[in-house]
Amino acid sequence: MASSPSPLLLGSSSSKTLHIHSHGISCDKIRGLFVRCSSLRPGVRASRTSVRGDEMNLVSRRDLIGLVLGVSTLILDSFDAKGAGLPPEEKPRLCDDACEKELENVPMVTTESSLQYKDIKVGQGPSPPVGFQVAANYVAMIPSGQIFDSSLEKGRPYIFRVGSGQVVKGLDEGILTMKTGGKRRLYIPGPLAFPKGLVSAPGRPRVAPNSPVIFDVSLEYIPGLEADEE
Repeated sequence: MASSPSPLLLGSSSSKTLHIHSHGISCDKIRGLFVRCSSLRPGVRASRTSVRGDEMNLVSRRDLIGLVLGVSTLILDSFDAKGAGLPPEEKPRLCDDACEKELENVPMVTTESSLQYKDIKVGQGPSPPVGFQVAANYVAMIPSGQIFDSSLEKGRPYIFRVGSGQVVKGLDEGILTMKTGGKRRLYIPGPLAFPKGLVSAPGRPRVAPNSPVIFDVSLEYIPGLEADEE
């Protein structure tokens, strides 16, 4: 529960005057802190109030420490409350909310290896031959939808040689049957994903060993194949 803003932080304060008649001193007191003292009797020598002034300074220091600690707590509580209310950071995706709705009606394809996929968009170009380099964008997620890796955040497609074991088995297999310009969601079972798992990173979930993962992939182009066609 967030603390209410301190009146001190809002620029308001309450004050009262403390009269010490036995020494003829009047002090303004704000929130337990002595800030100004004056003599009620003219001509009083400074030496008569020096002891009492030292005592008040001691009280003032204690009150000041308490005041600083209290204000610090209020500020920290306020920051925590604002931080807790912030929406989660939006990460770029290959499949937005409208795409997710459409994907519900797309039939699931299951291969002999138990890899499953749905085509978000069927490409119009060629499929990559085994051993060719491909340039692909991807968003890798755990089943809950949390992203643990993404080429979109790096700002460039990932280039690798397809079918040569440079990526996880499920991604290798899934891209081989795609066409250039296409997008696909791969549901990769544990044995075709990360047998040893992946450790968590700041803002990234952990991938448990042999746990299923989801890859949204778009096949951007096939560098070697396009060069041959030209």
